[in-house]
Amino acid sequence: MSYVGSYIWSVRQKVGSQLLLVPGAQVLLLDEAGRGLFQQRTDNGVWELPAGACEEGSDFAGTAVRELAEETGLRVERADLVPFGSLSDPGVHTLTYPNGDVTHCFALCFVARRWSGGLSLGRDEVAQAEFRDLSDPPRPLHPPTAAVLEMFQAFQTTGGFQAR
Repeated sequence: MSYVGSYIWSVRQKVGSQLLLVPGAQVLLLDEAGRGLFQQRTDNGVWELPAGACEEGSDFAGTAVRELAEETGLRVERADLVPFGSLSDPGVHTLTYPNGDVTHCFALCFVARRWSGGLSLGRDEVAQAEFRDLSDPPRPLHPPTAAVLEMFQAFQTTGGFQAR
């Protein structure tokens, strides 16, 4: 779904650009070499993981599946999503968009190692996408994505769910 007509868009029609609390999901998609899929945003040029806001009637896993498909054309099964962390730190995950909209995001972060389909970018949101080594992500890197990569590294080391 494009931004126009989405749940967030409909709320913005009523409240303007003021701060919204927004639940959502992020997906760290890993290829067989352990490289992660990064995508470059069209609005500000930063690189990030596929992610997005929940819609009415959706849950975190459903949001992850939908956003990955919308932004990359790749399909992942809910059963292949492994939750590894939650990013809600307002110092990291309060975002101001180019149009002035402000959101404090609460994201459940998933890793997936299996998917189907081929890359087909959602051109309204994604300029380009590529798999990169997690220790050498593309730049400029979206600050919340840097935090998610740190959380994933801690998850791999400890096996414990990460919250930040």
